[in-house]
Amino acid sequence: MKMNYPLTKKKLFFAATFAFLTLGFTANAQETGPVSNPTDTIYPIVEQAQSDLAVLKRLKITGYVQADYQKADTAGIASFADGNFGSGINNRMLVRRGRVKFAYDNELSQAVLQLDITEKGVGIKDAYLSLTEPWLKTLAVTGGVMDRPFGNEIAYSSSSLESPERSRIIQTLFPGEKDLGGMISLQAPKTSPWNFIRLDAGYFDGNGAAVETDSKKDFIGHLFLGKASSSEKFKWGIGGSYYNGGFAQVTTNYYTMVKDANGVEGYAKSTVTKGAIAKRQYVGVDAQLSLDWALGITQLRAEYLQGTQPGSSSSNASLTAAMVGDTYSRKFNGYYAYFIQNILQTPVQLVVKYDVYDPNTDVSGNNIGKAVVAGNVKTGAADVKYSTLGLGINYRWNSNVKIMAYYDMVTNETTSLITTPSTLTNLAKDRKDNVFTLRLQYKF
Repeated sequence: MKMNYPLTKKKLFFAATFAFLTLGFTANAQETGPVSNPTDTIYPIVEQAQSDLAVLKRLKITGYVQADYQKADTAGIASFADGNFGSGINNRMLVRRGRVKFAYDNELSQAVLQLDITEKGVGIKDAYLSLTEPWLKTLAVTGGVMDRPFGNEIAYSSSSLESPERSRIIQTLFPGEKDLGGMISLQAPKTSPWNFIRLDAGYFDGNGAAVETDSKKDFIGHLFLGKASSSEKFKWGIGGSYYNGGFAQVTTNYYTMVKDANGVEGYAKSTVTKGAIAKRQYVGVDAQLSLDWALGITQLRAEYLQGTQPGSSSSNASLTAAMVGDTYSRKFNGYYAYFIQNILQTPVQLVVKYDVYDPNTDVSGNNIGKAVVAGNVKTGAADVKYSTLGLGINYRWNSNVKIMAYYDMVTNETTSLITTPSTLTNLAKDRKDNVFTLRLQYKF
């Protein structure tokens, strides 16, 4: 719900009429005393109403609620479709997101607070201030909890996503999308011919908006070029991103990938100073195309990432808390691609999405989990590659309501060396961990 109250002649008329009638009743009730001029009182009231309405006009309250029903192939699976399923549970209902956003925009300054309210609790999603210089209106400075300026999918609103969740690689490297930091943005005003260029760059804590755990700050930058045709029917964009950071190690043991004397890939230990920074470095490219033509709006979006990711022996995800145990460094790559087709001028939209995340490009297949020489550490489940094919249909009921039906088909890399009696952890074959999501979203 947007709280906008534009000042109109009609509203001024009613305010003045109310003030005049009030003064008239007051004057009739007085038997003695001087008669005052009604306009002396009306104008201050109107001016105050005008001032109050101007303040309210700057405040916007928006939000959305997403109610989900999900069905998994197997009870208790690990999943990136809004987290793991509980033990013995293969279907669930949940409020995936319940967002309320307060934005106060005073032309060259802005304050934003966004809360997420679900059955799991209440949390802060955004809390930042932004200031724009008044001369060229090209440079903005932002500080607080905000989206990390990397790629396209992170900053893409969750209410506008054509799939239920962001890609596995984005969720792994940038859990929660947000971080605490400071950023500068460079973009010329819309009237400028240089408006198609935007640069965002800043320093962030690097632990996903959680409490700071070390003194290291991470640099994140994104350069974007994007334009639309004069008719707005064709739009394109391309961007490049860079991330350079890390975290303080809590032990002196640092493991990197090598081949042992037998040519088997595994982790070799080196000794580092306790508190030394475990390097985290990513590069990425993203591209978007949109065409409004006879068959409806067609969109293509894709992003590729690669780099170095430090983690633990059992996890390749970025930290959201202080590191525990030894550090394992992996080289990774991955990508996602969307194909989105609106059906003519109907409210129906078809979605095909494919994403891949390989957390360790130095090992694959049946070499994962292979025994290594004494002193080295063999690879494991955290080094397995995953791909996900998603098929969905979105139906826009009206301007506020969207209904989504989506099916994630997840495929894991297999290795005959990681076998367990449980289908949840057995990697000798593709695990049954597909998820169907039915979502009802109301946006206001």
